[in-house]
Amino acid sequence: MIRRSMLPALAGILLASGAGAADLPQRVAPPLPPAPPVFTWTGFYVGANAGYGFRGGASSYTDATYGTVTESGGKGGFVGGGQIGYNYQLTPGSGWVIGAEADFQGTGFGRRGDGTIGTTPYYGVSPSLDWFGTVRGRLGYAFDRWLVYGTGGFAYGGGSRSPYAASYTYTLPDTARIGYALGGGVEYALTDHISVKIEGLYVDLGRGGTGATVYDATVPAYYGTGRSESGFGVVRGGLNYKF
Repeated sequence: MIRRSMLPALAGILLASGAGAADLPQRVAPPLPPAPPVFTWTGFYVGANAGYGFRGGASSYTDATYGTVTESGGKGGFVGGGQIGYNYQLTPGSGWVIGAEADFQGTGFGRRGDGTIGTTPYYGVSPSLDWFGTVRGRLGYAFDRWLVYGTGGFAYGGGSRSPYAASYTYTLPDTARIGYALGGGVEYALTDHISVKIEGLYVDLGRGGTGATVYDATVPAYYGTGRSESGFGVVRGGLNYKF
């Protein structure tokens, strides 16, 4: 009888202990922080650049009529300007990037090719190259914030007439020139909007025309269009802002 009378009491104790356990706080793992957004090169950008432009070749060459022309002056100088472009990344993070870029540059190395033949002055009558620009496609591969790319397309340029142009009796080259540009570079995104790059280009603008050398015994001096080389290299660094 005593044992039977104790059963309801034990059942009540068990029910009460179960309800108390349900009221205790549960140990749940904290939620994971949200994943950072994946970086992408897609977007429009504008920027500025500065660097060094230079011509190759020896400091002398042979004129077909009068002999060896020894050039004076340096073969390189400052190049600087701005650029605008657009990139599209096929897969965010790492993947192929396609784009287009246009730039406009001022130059400090666009000499006309003055020099001497023997001890007599030789004056170049080709126009100087005071500025040039390019419109190029870009194809690269992104390793997250690093972008390695190649580039190529259309180039154009121009300058001023030689002060000796009136002394030349043949057709003068045009002041405006067109050609092509090829190169490549590496770009790194410092933030989601700002990137820095280093780039090398070979630009060939051709010659507007060629002609014979003229000798003026009254000066005395030689006048000519200079050597036929038309290409030059550019190494430059740049800063871009992506919208």
